[in-house]
Amino acid sequence: MSNLHQQLAELRRKIAAIEEAPPDPAPPRPPKPPVEQWLKGEVVTTSLGAHFESVRDWKNHQRHGNVYVSDLQDVPRDWLCAISGGELADVDPRRVAFLDTETTGLAGGSGTYAFLIGVGALDDHGFTLKQYFLRDYEDEPSQLTALSGDLERYDVLVTYNGRAYDQPLLETRFRMSRLRPPFARMAHLDLLFGARRLYKLQLDSCRLVHLENEILGVERIDDVPGALIPNLYFDYLRSGHAHQMAGIFEHNSFDILSLACLTGIIPRAFNAPLEVPLRRGAEMVGLARWLRGADRIDEAITLFRRGLNAGLKDELAYRTMWDCALLEKKRGGEQAALTLFTELTGAANPYRAGAFEELAKYFEHVEKNFTMALDCTEQALRLGPSAGLERRKLRLEKKSAVRRLL
Repeated sequence: MSNLHQQLAELRRKIAAIEEAPPDPAPPRPPKPPVEQWLKGEVVTTSLGAHFESVRDWKNHQRHGNVYVSDLQDVPRDWLCAISGGELADVDPRRVAFLDTETTGLAGGSGTYAFLIGVGALDDHGFTLKQYFLRDYEDEPSQLTALSGDLERYDVLVTYNGRAYDQPLLETRFRMSRLRPPFARMAHLDLLFGARRLYKLQLDSCRLVHLENEILGVERIDDVPGALIPNLYFDYLRSGHAHQMAGIFEHNSFDILSLACLTGIIPRAFNAPLEVPLRRGAEMVGLARWLRGADRIDEAITLFRRGLNAGLKDELAYRTMWDCALLEKKRGGEQAALTLFTELTGAANPYRAGAFEELAKYFEHVEKNFTMALDCTEQALRLGPSAGLERRKLRLEKKSAVRRLL
């Protein structure tokens, strides 16, 4: 037993010696190569640290697709008035900031970082873009401090789906860094809503890159897919090699320049709808619906008719005839409305029963032709029975009977 005790005691001494011995130092991690090796820009120091910034310019004579940068200089001061519901009645275009972010994920929340923030704006010479980049997570307070300071010169923030994503995400990042978000004093225009109103009838998608291609004629070459961007950034954090970040910077810059160009088109379409050279019938109809919502009836009717003349698919054509007829009736264009309602009764479509009912109302209350009104009502009933039509039929049968007795 004594031998066993000696062996155990010796084992305990060895264990204690191992536990007390300092661990072998880990091999030092090689320093990350400076991002300037791959990216144009410089490290910027602020009161809260440092981060990387890149600046890019497009001169007035340069084009982005079919839009010259100089076109953005000519927009009127009320260019954002109508699309913002009248909130932005007098805005200097040079006081507008166009913002987009690239993030570590799409879920949002406190675990998602905006590792690249781009802000573009007009100036006397063209369009300038500044991009704020996190070389590592510890750069975030410095990045946000610089962003907040630069945004002080702007009154309006323009984004694309930024009201739902970019701005809330950035507000979270500011609060996580114990900084005050700079957005409360700025008016915010999210162009996604105007784009949907204008283009959703024509285009399969209203994603920014799709509008960029269809409306601006921009064809991206070797663009980084958005779904890959978070993983590419994580690869950079692990390796320190920023060569793949160049494609993300380019992706972000295209998004922001396209956003600015579309902002020059979409508000103009609403402010001066009859002067904008729209090419597609569905665009005209989309703009007409937008104007109808603002109670600009005369302009809406003009664009509905232009859309019909430009050619529409059957389903959209029938809906447009119906919408136009109702507006003509509302503004007192009785004969124009009757012509459209009559056209709608001549072919199978979802508005045929409604058109027969509208004709029945006209014949009953204006022409006092109860026989024709009853015939139209019966036609409508065959297409779509309803209690209201049944009551109308009974009333017209009584009126017709009385007329025959006189």
